[in-house]
Amino acid sequence: MALNSSKALTYLVITIMGLALMYPLFWMLSSSFKPEQIIFQQMGLWPSQFTLDNYIKGWKGLSGISFATFYVNTFIVVGLVILGNLITCSMTAFAFARIDFTFKKIFFAAMLTTIMLPQHVVLIPQYIIFNKLEWINTYYPLIVPKFLATDAFFIFLMVQFIRSIPNELDQAAIMDGCNPFQTFGRIIVPLLQPALVTTAIFTFIWTYNDFFSQLIYISNPKMFTIALGLRMFLDNQGTSAWGSMFAMSIISLLPVMLFFTLFQRLIIEGVTTGSLKG
Repeated sequence: MALNSSKALTYLVITIMGLALMYPLFWMLSSSFKPEQIIFQQMGLWPSQFTLDNYIKGWKGLSGISFATFYVNTFIVVGLVILGNLITCSMTAFAFARIDFTFKKIFFAAMLTTIMLPQHVVLIPQYIIFNKLEWINTYYPLIVPKFLATDAFFIFLMVQFIRSIPNELDQAAIMDGCNPFQTFGRIIVPLLQPALVTTAIFTFIWTYNDFFSQLIYISNPKMFTIALGLRMFLDNQGTSAWGSMFAMSIISLLPVMLFFTLFQRLIIEGVTTGSLKG
């Protein structure tokens, strides 16, 4: 009886803490249905007046650019980034896990150190390189590095997962006449699916929510992603469209929440399997 009471108390505390943490989200959802003039006057969650004007105006966008444009731009960038990470990170992980080559341990250690390197440290050198390549105000700085296996976290994740796959499968493939590329494509990739799905989901979430990199390299409003498009509703020198920004923020959250809800089990499976068996 005491044990059940302890569990009930624990669940109650967790529920209260969860609701407290989600209060800003609930408030933003409520504010998205309030008329602009009462958003900051009425701080309660239940709107005294309901309106859909914030969603209509927000979707129409500003400066003649529909918010749908930002959605299209975002999914173009996200789709190519996911494709780049899946292809190059998996191939790099296979090389580190299965192929012996000179200075392999040194290169692997160097790759791991990049995980601990803050992004801001390499920001200026990267910007100079991309500027000389005339890639500023294009999607190339956001996409091309992903096709060069620059995300060391995903490489490490896949290396640990591949190491959990028995070497006998590779040896059997070699005896059947498979070269390393065939072994990778026919043996490793099918077994690597949990890690690949995890990589795809994390890449989607991180790229979708990325604001800093996109702010640095993109200045043309017609090329803005959702993260930059939301910023357009705020004007430091004029009137900010808070209602429209809240409404579009709610809409922008839906893809991330949907992806995480649908693939939550695969995320946990991909991370824990690679870490426990590696």
